[in-house]
Formats: sequence, structure tokens, C-alpha cells
Amino acid sequence: MTKRAESKYKINRRLGVNLWGRPKSPVNKREYGPGQHGQRRKKPSDFGVQLMAKQKLKGYYGNIGEKQFRKYYEEAVRRKGDTSENLIELLERRLDAVIYRMKFAITPFASRQFVNHGHVTVNGKRVNISSYQVRDNDIIEVKEKSKQLAMVLDASQTSEREVPDYVEVDHRAMKGRFGRAPKLSDVPYPVQMEPNLVVEFYSR
Repeated sequence: MTKRAESKYKINRRLGVNLWGRPKSPVNKREYGPGQHGQRRKKPSDFGVQLMAKQKLKGYYGNIGEKQFRKYYEEAVRRKGDTSENLIELLERRLDAVIYRMKFAITPFASRQFVNHGHVTVNGKRVNISSYQVRDNDIIEVKEKSKQLAMVLDASQTSEREVPDYVEVDHRAMKGRFGRAPKLSDVPYPVQMEPNLVVEFYSR
């Protein structure tokens, strides 16, 4: 198992949830955390609950770094409207998140790697920055040479999850359109996400 795969399964064990809803998750067998003290359960403090909400959201999007994640929070605060909804919108506009939603990659980790390796175009131009912010009606396509990669074909055919209605995708052409920014209720998270607690964590 690669270090990247190990790290994503460690996140599941540490948080005690099947973050991506995958059948392979070790949480399906053991819900308690790793290590000799993993089975001890104590009621978390308010800070602990907020921290857990942040770690879940950060982890879900491929374990985004703290510095970058805090920037998303600051941008969400700066924008008009509900800060927690703004935060979800910024995360869902990431190119690697869009690739994952379109089922061109099996996990957010694989999606990030896929973008970084230059397999994706946005409106006909190659983009290899996974945090690139996709705009409404942008056309995202897998490069011609990459359309027959086994990982892409496997991901597009998986029945583990569905494509949400805020993106459109043609898996035969390996091409899709980002229709609009979703609300929290639109995003098909396998576990409950609480961005309001993340906002509370940073605004302490």
C-alpha cells in the first residue's frame, strides 16, 4: 500500500468515520481510533468538536494543508453571505474536487495527483494546479492521451457514488461542465459535515 493510501486510511481511523464512504475503509471493521488507546472514548470539549469538524472537512478534500485551508476560511469571511456556505463553495470549486465529482478519479487524493500530472484541461487549456478555482460553466476535459488510462476508466464506472446535479459529465467523451456552485445541502458527503463549527473554530 502506498504512503498516500495509508495516510488517507489513517485519517478515517483517527476521525472514526468512513470519510469517503468507501467499502475498503478500515472503519468498516474497527470504528475506534488507532493505537493502544484508540478504544477509549471520552466526551469531547466544544473545542474538540470544532477541531474534529475542521479535520473532517480538511481531510475530505485530500488533507489540505492548514495554511491553505485557513486562507479558504478568510476568503469565505470576506465574501458576502453565509460564511459556512461560502467555505463549501470555495472547496467545491477546486479543480481536483470537480474532477472527483465528475468521477474521473476514484479518490480526492488520486484526483489531485491526476491534475498535478497535467491530465486535465479547463476550457481547452491545460491546468495542473489542483487548487485552481473553477468558474460557472467552465468545461473540464481529460486530455486525449489520458482518456484510456485504467484509473480514469475504473473511476468513471464505479457505482460507489453518483455525479451530483451541479456538474454535468459525458463519460464517453471524458468531458464535463461545472454548472454552478453548490450549497451545503447539494454536496453528496457520505458523512455529516459541519462547516458552521469550522467557522466557530477559526473565529474563536
